[in-house]
Amino acid sequence: MSRDRKGERRGWTLGWAGSFLWVLILAAVNLARGATLPSLLGLALVAAAGVFIHVFSPWRHPASRYWKLMAPIYALFFLSIAWASWSAGGPAKLGLSVWSLFLLLPLLLPFYLAGTRRWIDGDHLPS
Repeated sequence: MSRDRKGERRGWTLGWAGSFLWVLILAAVNLARGATLPSLLGLALVAAAGVFIHVFSPWRHPASRYWKLMAPIYALFFLSIAWASWSAGGPAKLGLSVWSLFLLLPLLLPFYLAGTRRWIDGDHLPS
């Protein structure tokens, strides 16, 4: 590797970790409410997210396209959304409908913007 690329590594790690922070907060809220099962499931999702963020990091798979590395983490993210809906009593209780799924479409923008890129593509950029 021609450059250290610490900023990119931090961006991947902290960006994904930040996107699961709300799951940790909701798990703590569920624990405070006395809902043990939802809080334990939420903590399991956060732990799995930490593992996925590390295992599917692009510098560990430099020739893989980003969309392949992001897909498992996104699957866990959408599972977290389903968990949050379930732990709150279901989509109807939250006032959500099938049309609410369209609000999630902007979350998929990184697949379009960076999906075909690979980690090794950045090695050739000037420092």
